[in-house]
Amino acid sequence: MTKTAAAAGRFTFPSTELSVNRMGYGAMQLAGHHAFGPPADPDEARAVLREALALGVDHIDTSDFYGPFVTNALIREALFPYTANLVLVTKIGAWRDDKGGWILDRSADFLRQSVEDNLKRLGLDQMAIVNLRMGGPADDIAAPMQVMRQMQDEGMIAHIGVSTVDAAQLAVARDIAPIVCVQNHYNLVHRADDAMVDALAADGIAYVPYFPLGGFTPLQSDGLKQVADDLGQTAQAVALTWLLQRSPNILLIPGTSRRAHLRGNIAAASLRLDEGHLAQLNAIAARA
Repeated sequence: MTKTAAAAGRFTFPSTELSVNRMGYGAMQLAGHHAFGPPADPDEARAVLREALALGVDHIDTSDFYGPFVTNALIREALFPYTANLVLVTKIGAWRDDKGGWILDRSADFLRQSVEDNLKRLGLDQMAIVNLRMGGPADDIAAPMQVMRQMQDEGMIAHIGVSTVDAAQLAVARDIAPIVCVQNHYNLVHRADDAMVDALAADGIAYVPYFPLGGFTPLQSDGLKQVADDLGQTAQAVALTWLLQRSPNILLIPGTSRRAHLRGNIAAASLRLDEGHLAQLNAIAARA
């Protein structure tokens, strides 16, 4: 029996008609090394996108600064015209220099141009969700959020999300416009956002963790592997399943450039962890 993304359950973004399977797909790894340059195998990259949809993925996270411009081009080549239920989410607030560096820019002109470029390259009239990418807690979010709200009022953006924010920045953003999702660094052992995850769940707002499998120490990885071996699963699948069971508002967007790896990620949607295994995994984080 084929395992599909639907096994993870569904989530409806607040005050919207957008509903997605909680297991989605992140397109960043379709670009070259460090999300820079073209993919080593463009045909496989397009095949990954098509298979993701065939396996029930209806939420794809992308950005013009992956490549740059590579992942959006691949998405359009592989999937256009898009199915009615596909939710494409992009991120703005940065660009890449000619050496692959990440340059933050949240000026009004740049944000507007970024949305226009995403629309053009994806072949859309409106972005379903655009995430405003911040650089850290010291960054002023009010000014760029005003620009985001203006673009929403003009119809370029249907809904707004924020990325790499703390609780104070999130509060400012929510005073300016409704926020439907937060995309921050969070996984089994990087738990600084625990309180935010719970607060957003209470308000019905999605939390979308990036680096869901990244940054573990060797000791933490060994602990995760012990649980995975006990279950006869991969460590990656167990870590993704822990996130799905952590809170019902968590949406996953694991990325890959290979179909075999994609199938393994999607299979995590069907896995369930019992209380004993959850306790073992939470103990790994407690020792971090």
